[in-house]
Amino acid sequence: MRHILNTLYVTNQDAWLLREGECVLVSIKRETKLRIPIHTLGSIVIFGRVSCTTPLMTFCASRGVPVAFLSANGRFLARLDGPTSGNVLLRRDQYRLSDDPSESARIAANLTAGKIANCRTVLLRALRDRPAPDNHPLAAAPKRVSCGVRRLIASEPPDLETIRGIEGEAARHYFEVFDHLIVAQKQDFIFEGRNRRPPLDRVNALLSFFYTLLVHDVAGAAESVGLDPAVGFLHRDRPGRPSLALDLAEEFRPVLADRLALKLINLQQVRGDGFTFADTGAVTMDDSTRKLVLAAYQKRKQEEITHPYLREKMQLGLALHIQARLLARRIRGELDAYPPFIWK
Repeated sequence: MRHILNTLYVTNQDAWLLREGECVLVSIKRETKLRIPIHTLGSIVIFGRVSCTTPLMTFCASRGVPVAFLSANGRFLARLDGPTSGNVLLRRDQYRLSDDPSESARIAANLTAGKIANCRTVLLRALRDRPAPDNHPLAAAPKRVSCGVRRLIASEPPDLETIRGIEGEAARHYFEVFDHLIVAQKQDFIFEGRNRRPPLDRVNALLSFFYTLLVHDVAGAAESVGLDPAVGFLHRDRPGRPSLALDLAEEFRPVLADRLALKLINLQQVRGDGFTFADTGAVTMDDSTRKLVLAAYQKRKQEEITHPYLREKMQLGLALHIQARLLARRIRGELDAYPPFIWK
């Protein structure tokens, strides 16, 4: 069974990353703060103006350890990786299916069904923890969101535009009641809808940050099984966009990002004063909050779950790799359909 390797997140703007033998060194003001063997790392994520030497970058590329560069507030900038790995025949099959509208739609429909089902689970868990009266907007929300799954089944064979419309409608119903899931610190964490590029409130800043981390992890999972993370099925090709990573991330957004953001807010593990507001209206996390959020994200990935398709216990972070592998099997024709990750 594959093991989840560590991700090194570097947020200190005075940090300097360099190579020493078979290790990655993190130096701050000429003092070595951390020394990590390269074989224990799955990736490195750098925030802001952190310096990284050329020998280290080439070392990481040669060892298959991608280095992602993000802005200080978590916006994706670039990703450095080594030579393309994996079976070229698998990628050729991936490109053929992506160019086939009907085959793309079948895969996209299952990805979307998984996302909608997991959004419903987030709402049901909230209602289980804090039951709402029948006339409360949250009470009817799970049924309204899950209508999308029935529409996907009824539209067989589906088409991509219909699928995107169903996904958009389900997301609208879901985020219409998202503010009701926030039960603490209401004066600081107000959610009035999704906004991004840049996020304009603290909740959206948290969600966007988690989504960026998730897409980075999924892109690595896709690469690890030989898939091209840039060629998707639900998200279409666009220069610089990891479309397949965005596809596979859809199922995990409610599980890894939304639920974790709500937990951090409701348990008051993040506070309103840990965010800053720019003159442009953009909201970002301060350094201490960012470190806390990164630690919570890593801890969440290590939680044990039972995979819904394999029926095996594993860490949640490993499920990203399992789903990428299941998609590869679907593309090769070893599976009749892609089995989405459905959280219970």
